[in-house]
Amino acid sequence: MRSIALVALVVPSYEEAIAFYVDVLGFELVEDTDLGDGKRWVRVRPPGTLGAALLLARATSDEQAAAIGHQAGGRVFLFIETEDFWRDYQSLVDRGVELVRATRREPYGTVAVFRDPFGNLFDLLEPTIDS
Repeated sequence: MRSIALVALVVPSYEEAIAFYVDVLGFELVEDTDLGDGKRWVRVRPPGTLGAALLLARATSDEQAAAIGHQAGGRVFLFIETEDFWRDYQSLVDRGVELVRATRREPYGTVAVFRDPFGNLFDLLEPTIDS
């Protein structure tokens, strides 16, 4: 095993998810392939990275729809690292992203928690660099 390549994120619609992750957060749309019958293979990730991407998976059942926004049981679901916390924090504020906890300094870095429009919690994190 080498790496985690994708994390599936259940969303209500492809268009809503792309609008938030690409147009608001500034992620790049890596792939949007039509698989037929209304199903698509949609991958997004932060620009300039080659690591794990989000696979936006449209809910197709009541069980999947119930998981939207609750995939981590109310905890932070994903952690987005940055090398410039205040630049990216201000970008979130300017784009109207819902910040749900005050910015704080922790032993591991500077962090802010935000919510996507579907209810998922994310950390914006600038890790502490040990010399």
